[in-house]
Amino acid sequence: MKLSVAHVVGTFALSLAGTSLLFSHNAALAAPGAAPGNQTIVEIVIDAASAEPAEFSLLLDAVLYIAETNPDSTLVAGLFDDEQYTVFAPTNAAFGGLVEAIADQLDPDVLENEGPFAAIDDLLGDGTVEAVVSYHVTSGRRASNSVVPPRRDRKINTLLEDASFTVNSAGVITAVGSTAAIGPANISASNGVIHVIDAVLLPIDLGL
Repeated sequence: MKLSVAHVVGTFALSLAGTSLLFSHNAALAAPGAAPGNQTIVEIVIDAASAEPAEFSLLLDAVLYIAETNPDSTLVAGLFDDEQYTVFAPTNAAFGGLVEAIADQLDPDVLENEGPFAAIDDLLGDGTVEAVVSYHVTSGRRASNSVVPPRRDRKINTLLEDASFTVNSAGVITAVGSTAAIGPANISASNGVIHVIDAVLLPIDLGL
């Protein structure tokens, strides 16, 4: 499935024309094992990004950036289709914190003219943003009870090849280059589950 930026933006426009669903209110904040919701993962992200106050708008910007720079992205296509995925979704504050932490390393001209995701790819290499977002996604529908372990740390394999992170019993994720806490969890989509996290998961160590 090949998705253009126009397709993603078109979906965004259709969502704005309908009833907005804030992820914290109407987007099926479900108990573990709950039935699939009515919206796809991307539709939930779009609705939350268009709400007031907005959330997930920077995650949406990342998806749009990936669609623009890699029209053949299987990651973007997968978030629209019927395959089941679990997404660990960073808040806007999480993305803002990452950009602030590496701001002195980013090219100011690229940052100002093309945005933070282009600046990150410029710094760390083309495809870095897609790799990082892929590191936030795992195959299958995994509610919190199959993510957060009762005792020993649980390893989560991601869509980024050969990359994983661990989750402890307190719901804290330890990634290669960062840590994050899960909450809220179990936002039920038609094609998976979203768990909100308070930091961006990094598959590389930037020394932050």
